[in-house]
Amino acid sequence: MNEKEPKKYNPTELEEKWYAYWLAHNYFHSTPDERTPYTIVIPPPNVTGVLHMGHMLNNTIQDVLIRRARLKGFNACWVPGTDHASIATEAKVVAKLKEQGIKKSDLTREEFLVHAWEWTHQYGGVILEQLKKLGCSCDWERTKFTMDEELSASVIKVFVDLYNKGQIYRGHRMVNWDPEAKTTLSDEEVIYEERQGFLYHLKYQIEGTNEHLVIATTRPETIFGDTAICINPNDERWQHLKGKKAIVPICNRVIPIIEDEYVDVEFGTGCLKVTPAHDPNDKVLGDKHQLEVIDIFNDDATLNHYSLHYAGKDRFVVRKEIVAELEAKDLLAKKETYTNKVGTSERTKAVIEPRLSDQWFLKMDTLIQPAIKAVLEDESIKLYPKKFENTYRHWVENVRDWNISRQLWWGQQIPAYYYGEGKDQFVVAETKAEALALAKEKSGNAHLTEADLRQDEDALDTWFSSWLWPMSVFNGILEPNNPEIEYYYPTNDLVTGPDILFFWVTRMIVAGYEYKGERPFSNVYLTGLVRDKQRRKMSKSLGNSPDALKLIADYGADGVRVGLLLSSAAGNDLLFDEALCQQGKGFGNKLWNAFQLVKGWQVDSSVAQPAAAQLALQWFEAKFNAVLTEVEDHFEKYRISDALMAIYKLAWDDFCAWLLEMVKPEYGKPMDKATYEGVVTAFENLLKLLHPFMPFLTEEIWQSLAPRTPEQALIVATYPTVQPYDEKLLAEFDFATEVIAGIRTVRKEKNIPFKTPLSLYSVTDIFPIKREEVKIKLFEVIKKLCNMDKVEDFVSRGACKTNDLQSKESQKIISSLQEMSKSFRVKDVTFFIPMEGAVNVEEELKKLQEELTYTQGFLASVRKKLSNEKFVNSAPAQVVENERKKEADALAKIETLEKAIKAIKN
Repeated sequence: MNEKEPKKYNPTELEEKWYAYWLAHNYFHSTPDERTPYTIVIPPPNVTGVLHMGHMLNNTIQDVLIRRARLKGFNACWVPGTDHASIATEAKVVAKLKEQGIKKSDLTREEFLVHAWEWTHQYGGVILEQLKKLGCSCDWERTKFTMDEELSASVIKVFVDLYNKGQIYRGHRMVNWDPEAKTTLSDEEVIYEERQGFLYHLKYQIEGTNEHLVIATTRPETIFGDTAICINPNDERWQHLKGKKAIVPICNRVIPIIEDEYVDVEFGTGCLKVTPAHDPNDKVLGDKHQLEVIDIFNDDATLNHYSLHYAGKDRFVVRKEIVAELEAKDLLAKKETYTNKVGTSERTKAVIEPRLSDQWFLKMDTLIQPAIKAVLEDESIKLYPKKFENTYRHWVENVRDWNISRQLWWGQQIPAYYYGEGKDQFVVAETKAEALALAKEKSGNAHLTEADLRQDEDALDTWFSSWLWPMSVFNGILEPNNPEIEYYYPTNDLVTGPDILFFWVTRMIVAGYEYKGERPFSNVYLTGLVRDKQRRKMSKSLGNSPDALKLIADYGADGVRVGLLLSSAAGNDLLFDEALCQQGKGFGNKLWNAFQLVKGWQVDSSVAQPAAAQLALQWFEAKFNAVLTEVEDHFEKYRISDALMAIYKLAWDDFCAWLLEMVKPEYGKPMDKATYEGVVTAFENLLKLLHPFMPFLTEEIWQSLAPRTPEQALIVATYPTVQPYDEKLLAEFDFATEVIAGIRTVRKEKNIPFKTPLSLYSVTDIFPIKREEVKIKLFEVIKKLCNMDKVEDFVSRGACKTNDLQSKESQKIISSLQEMSKSFRVKDVTFFIPMEGAVNVEEELKKLQEELTYTQGFLASVRKKLSNEKFVNSAPAQVVENERKKEADALAKIETLEKAIKAIKN
């Protein structure tokens, strides 16, 4: 053993050492060559982010796939990068500026972007550096950022192209408004939550009468935007209201009563207040009946001047105050508890306001068609697990035009340039110079200058950048036929969460077919969410998300990776428990101790190979190939957790618990060379399977088993391929392990030390294997592991002159054998271990007597309780019944022990 080699497994030292070694030898970097490429693009984490449990799981899976592909001889390329995350990053920068006493509104766009870039440069690389701690073997030379010059230019080029194709348009539509981020959101960025609130029944006076119409609403503060009341023309209750008008409470504005079958006669009072500026369905009604549109909200969800004395107040404050005013004026008929779904911002968690706004939209009806076909028809793209196809189908078959503009400064600025005040007086171009030429042509004004052009203030939705990711990271938009995009695209596997199946995955598929004419990837592996033991989603706000880096420090990166993956079936949520990481670290210790054992053996080339060792190596080779077959099938079906569990059992049970025990030499004696080399080969093959899951420890053991050059490092070794294996030998060994377990049980029950040799005889007329093979293959292993001086079949021991086990002679001998032996059965075979001379009578008698004394004492305590009339009469019947059962069990055990003591004494 190398003198510098540590005897104790220290994950931190190994991780620092080997990550530096891998980087120094550029193992992670990929360039196009003659090999088949295997490509993964990282789901780019937010540039503001830090490593959390979801990242740990997702990136561990990606690293497993990329390291395995590298071992299999593919040109493995894993492209890392980050997403500029418009809403999240801008919010962080605004908060930081606020701490410094600076308002965003006091800055120009250019001044704000200086602060945003400063933030990005300061924090943008944090999460990527943390991924290195996890062992991620990304091609760091290829690191991309969605705001890189090349990637931003790609986004602008695509926008202009789609606009010129008529796919992008500007429209005045109802959008989801986030009042905290002060930007619009797409439908997919709105999370609907069930919340308990109230249903308020408000009184609207009928103009010119003393009659009041009662209307139910969950949002009384929106009455200032009411422009009509709608009744169902078929509702007999309200026939007398046709053609009349009503007065809005508090503001006293007169509004028409209109008729439309849209109104649900079963809901509330059957009358609907229509607020076209603040409800998408009301907007449809408003357009149909040409109603006035009154927007009562500011961009921060405070009320504006239309709201009279409530102007400037927050909507939820107004809700409470206006209800009090309505009550005071006898305009509130009743208030009842009501549960409804409230739209909230995925990013800021703010309650969304429906709002009319001029926005940019991308038509999706035709663009989505290739994405529907790819996943749901020809399956050129496969989702794992398949159950997510239903979710995918729901989205793609109900797709709406994509709102791609955001009222933010951080992001790619929309390349639309206005040359006049009219809404349609704009052109779209990649550069301002190109825009000027187009503006002159469109306006007919040859005297326009660039100073006359005003670029749209809005930025593009972040997803409009990341939907190009598999292409833009290889510059496939600006240079569609460059060597890298031709070599690496389409990529192979995408690993991500189901929560962005539509946001990102579907849109990448759309973009891939639109701009490359083919799929962006072949397989999508959808991980579950990481939850705590109470099944709660891990989050900072709940305080249930552990510090990812601390976990690595405490348990080692390998331990955390194994702990996460052992309980992470595709698509199913992971119930995280820190004990999982402890289990992973314990597995690492097991492998390390196995390595220490192997390296500690003295080898003598003159020693002959024992039969048991030869058989053990043959068996492990067969077992290895059987497990490898299983592992390959698991990977093909993206059952990564199952693959790891199969390898885990192969290492812990088959290699450590069985193989090493079967081959290890007697204490103080050397091992033969053939066995040692066979064990090292088996260990090396095992390390190759484990390397994608536990890269650091496996590289350390690999490099310590033999001298290696950088070209011989484990990270670039050759992955094993499945070889034909002896299934019969595996079945024989399984049988042998049961026999061994039976012998060990007898030793334990009879307190027979391992140093005392035993004999074993078997009796059967349907032996699972031929007797001659039993002696050669099975019994040598049994002798070695159980210290048996004799292992024979009953017929072959010579006690019986005939093979007829039913003969009187045979039965007499078997009966005699039964009396003097301890027996057990394995399948159709009965095994006998003669006890004569094997059992220490005094010790066995002492053990039995102690157990008898204890049981008699226990019986006395139970009977004392049962003789207590107060206990028997007052305790529940089930409790008394349990005590009576204890009494019966103790009596039966005492009888058995007394018979055993009598048998030994006689």
